[in-house]
Amino acid sequence: MAGSAVTGTSALATAPTAYSGSNSQLSQAIQTIWSKEILFQAMPILRFEQFAVKKTELGVSPGLRVNFLRYKNFTVDATPLTEGVRMTTNALTAEQIAITVAEHGYAVAVSELLLNASFDDIMASASRLLGRHMAQYLDVQARDTLSAATSATFGYNRSNLTASTTFNTYAEGDVGTSIGDLDGNHKLTTGAIKDSALVLASKNIPRIGETYVQFIHPKQSRDLRSNPEFIEVTKYAAPGNFMLGEIGRLYDVVFIETTQVKKLAANQAGYTTTGLVGAPSDQTSYANGAVKANTNPGSGGNPLSADYTAEKGYLSAATGNTADVYESIMIGDNAFGHAIALPVELRDGGVLDFGREHALAWYAIWGLGIITDQAINKVYTN
Repeated sequence: MAGSAVTGTSALATAPTAYSGSNSQLSQAIQTIWSKEILFQAMPILRFEQFAVKKTELGVSPGLRVNFLRYKNFTVDATPLTEGVRMTTNALTAEQIAITVAEHGYAVAVSELLLNASFDDIMASASRLLGRHMAQYLDVQARDTLSAATSATFGYNRSNLTASTTFNTYAEGDVGTSIGDLDGNHKLTTGAIKDSALVLASKNIPRIGETYVQFIHPKQSRDLRSNPEFIEVTKYAAPGNFMLGEIGRLYDVVFIETTQVKKLAANQAGYTTTGLVGAPSDQTSYANGAVKANTNPGSGGNPLSADYTAEKGYLSAATGNTADVYESIMIGDNAFGHAIALPVELRDGGVLDFGREHALAWYAIWGLGIITDQAINKVYTN
């Protein structure tokens, strides 16, 4: 007599207990269930762009370039006047900074059959993904614009401190002088922060409100939080309007955490700012002063004064880092500009193939460029 049998799902055991007969799997009766909750990949949001100086003149006037005219300060000579001797007159001097705009966008297309067969609202999900893409696209361009600045400082190595000073948070250690020095022990310490703030303050760069702003990677913020002087944003004595991504402050610097901070991988082939948005490249000379602007459309520019000299530590190219290096950026007021000829729009592709195809895109016309090169300092740490 045949043994008892049981019918189950595809997960049925090969030899179910007490059923020795011809067991079967009825997988055809099992329906795949799709959750109505649509999941999206995690990604960073806008951090850098919020500090750009917005210029919208191209939205009401024709052209592809916004020019900024900046007057230079007079030389201060503290010599008193002499009675009977006329004052010497001096000339006004100025320079121009140019930001060229270009088209930007990203599009997707789906079929009418997919829209009718899918349980999800495909176009609604596509519009959300396009919005997230635009935010990351714009923030990467803003970061690369700042990354082309000419001033850089480096982290401190506290691993060589003696046992008596290891736990002394005021012992700064040894500062790096190049990318090649950053062997994994050069961290974002109080010394590195004070050095960067010194660079900006010594050039009389105004603060953004009451503080300078520094963009840091989560790896750098991990090291920063180990310092007992660091004040988290939740512990501010006077709560106010916080900046997007603000995690805290130290001295006169507010910190913005973002994974958009550039990571220079260990032992990579090389690092260069040549191809970055806003990278200096000779272009047209104007009567009111020279203009440094990238020759690529929409790439912005850096001013070139008659007394321009590259900052100590300027990295047009670098190699030799044996450990991962993070390019933190500290800025003051009027560091870079965002020229907008056409604000971001979500556009439909219209009727395609008699309505059998549907396209959706974000589209904008803008340009990014450095306005005040002296208001930016990059801090390289492990």
